[in-house]
Amino acid sequence: MQGHPDVIDYLNTLLTGELAARDQYFIHSRMYEDWGFAKLFERINHEMEEEAGHADALMRRILMLEGTPRMRPDDLEVGTDVPSMIAADLRLEYKVRAALCKGIELCERHSDFVTRDILRVQLADTEEDHTYWLEKQQGLIKSIGLENYLQSQF
Repeated sequence: MQGHPDVIDYLNTLLTGELAARDQYFIHSRMYEDWGFAKLFERINHEMEEEAGHADALMRRILMLEGTPRMRPDDLEVGTDVPSMIAADLRLEYKVRAALCKGIELCERHSDFVTRDILRVQLADTEEDHTYWLEKQQGLIKSIGLENYLQSQF
C-alpha cells in the first residue's frame, strides 16, 4: 500500500527519535545497574523495551506504506548522575511528545487515520507513563532530597 511521501518521511523522523530514546534508556539503565540502583534499572530497562516496541511499530508501518526505514538514531544525551539522567530522559520525552503531536496532525491532513491511531497510542504511552513517571521522580528528589531518593532505589 503506497503511503503519502510526507507521512512516510515524518514516520522516519519519529523512528530516529524512538531509536534514540531506546538507546538512551539502554545506556542509562545499565549505568543504574552498575551503580546498584536496582529499582531505577528495572524501570528504565522497561522503558527501553517499550521504546524498542514503539520503533518496531513505526518501522513496520513505514514498510507497509512502501517506505524505507531510516535506522540512524538521533543524538543521545547521556547523563552523568541520577538527576542529570532523569532530566535528560524527560527532555527526550517532551521532544517525542511534541513530535508525535505534529505527526498526528500531519496524518489527519493526509487522511491516514490508521497511522494517526498508531501515533495516538504512542502519545498516550509517552504522556501517561514515561513523562509522568520521570516528572514524579524529579518531584520526589525535590521533596525528600537526593540522598533519601537514592537510598530508596536499591
